[in-house]
Amino acid sequence: MIRDGKIWMANNENGEPVYLLPKMANRHGLIAGATGTGKTITLKVMAESFSDMGVPVFLADVKGDIAGMLCPGVDSENMQNRIKKFGLDEFGFNYHNYPTTLWDVFGKNGIQLRTTITEMGPTLLARILDLNDTQTDILTIVYKIADDNNLALIDTKDLKSMLNYVSENNGEFAAEYGVFNKQSIGAIMRALVSLELAGGETFFGEPAIDIRDWFSTGEQGRGMIHILDSQSLINNGTLYSMFLLYMLSELFEIMPEVGDLEKPKMVFFFDEAHLLFKDTPKHLLEKIEQVVKLIRSKGIGVYFVTQNPRDIPDGVLAQLGNKVQHALHAYSPAEQKAVKAAADSFRENPAFKTADVIEELGTGEAVVSFLMEDGTPSIVEKVAILPPQSLMGGIDDSVRDSSIKGSILYTKYANAVDPESAYELLLRMGVEKAKAEAEAKEAAEAAKLEAKEQAAKEKAEQREKEKEANRKRRAAKSVGTTVAGTVGREVGKTFGKKFGKFGQTLGGNTGAQLFRGLLNTLLK
Repeated sequence: MIRDGKIWMANNENGEPVYLLPKMANRHGLIAGATGTGKTITLKVMAESFSDMGVPVFLADVKGDIAGMLCPGVDSENMQNRIKKFGLDEFGFNYHNYPTTLWDVFGKNGIQLRTTITEMGPTLLARILDLNDTQTDILTIVYKIADDNNLALIDTKDLKSMLNYVSENNGEFAAEYGVFNKQSIGAIMRALVSLELAGGETFFGEPAIDIRDWFSTGEQGRGMIHILDSQSLINNGTLYSMFLLYMLSELFEIMPEVGDLEKPKMVFFFDEAHLLFKDTPKHLLEKIEQVVKLIRSKGIGVYFVTQNPRDIPDGVLAQLGNKVQHALHAYSPAEQKAVKAAADSFRENPAFKTADVIEELGTGEAVVSFLMEDGTPSIVEKVAILPPQSLMGGIDDSVRDSSIKGSILYTKYANAVDPESAYELLLRMGVEKAKAEAEAKEAAEAAKLEAKEQAAKEKAEQREKEKEANRKRRAAKSVGTTVAGTVGREVGKTFGKKFGKFGQTLGGNTGAQLFRGLLNTLLK
């Protein structure tokens, strides 16, 4: 609740109000505690208060029990006791709903939430894929080649097409972009396929979310509460981390530097943060730490909700100035150590031993420390958290469906669009190249066949000429033989009459031979 311009979060043991200062809300925060100790109630009270101040809020709903903000709270005896305990009536406490937009990366329990490969950028995507330096450089160059050739990278199939295209045409790009290692391209491809299997194929596409749409207000000027259904998304830490980093990085890019404001521009809550950081690559952890550290100067507050503070990496934990610690159980040496670590993160209160109090806290109770006006943490106090004004629990499908389709953003983002991008353009280029190659091959084969046919024709003509020449020679030879023989015989007869029988024989043969020789000489 808002009281005296501050966020009234709880009352201490003396019944005095404990506040979270809006001007310190962008210094980030932590809500921790075992299951069933009241973390979700704290988150809802804080989110409702930001909304009441006109500050947009983003919430990751891991268990499906935050969407109740769509509906007014329900009165009960327990609620009446709590209202009376805190004296909320005199400060305008009433049950009401909050302006809420439901989102879902998979498009089932909320408006489809997407971004593009281009919007994600090579540096962030490389960290998500856990690429080494060489692979990161290659991915960056692939983005550059796509940009230089007007090949839009919208979804994962676009990027895979580009990787194959660059690999197959390595020689063409070597002079301008350098030589690409095919093994490295293969490693990028495998990492990308793994991301697809984890749900990345659904997350990348159009229309891409414009986070500026989240800076809106609803009825009575309350900040819009954007709830991402994460019941399926949270099962994959990489995809969840990718989404967190994308949103925060996008906000960091588009938001101007503003320093410390009277109230934040927007506040993010990431529930079940222990899943967010579990098995997350080192590069990704470093990027999260960097973004969390820098984004507060843009007026953005980030709050992690988890079971144990040790679930948060030290580099991130050190930046969380506003802390709410619910009960932790210590049944083993490791758990006792965790309780002590949690207690040591608070500024000591001489009135009690913080570690003992953490173990003794009941549901809805916590130890808290919020940043004071000068930016230093307050002394830890044991408090009872106020109740929320919206419905505690989930909503039925009809209410959810009505809320989704009733949102002014539904028509903008509900239906996926698959524009002509790198995949289609490269596919067309491949078809056209294959067609050109086929036509060139066909033309070459036709020319080859034509040349073969021409050669065969010329050879046949040459054979025909040779045959004709041979025929003429044979004809001439036959004529010469006949004439020579006849003439020779006549000469021989004449010669024989003069010289007798011997002369007849000799004259006939010799005369024929002489005449044939003469005839052949003439024919030549």
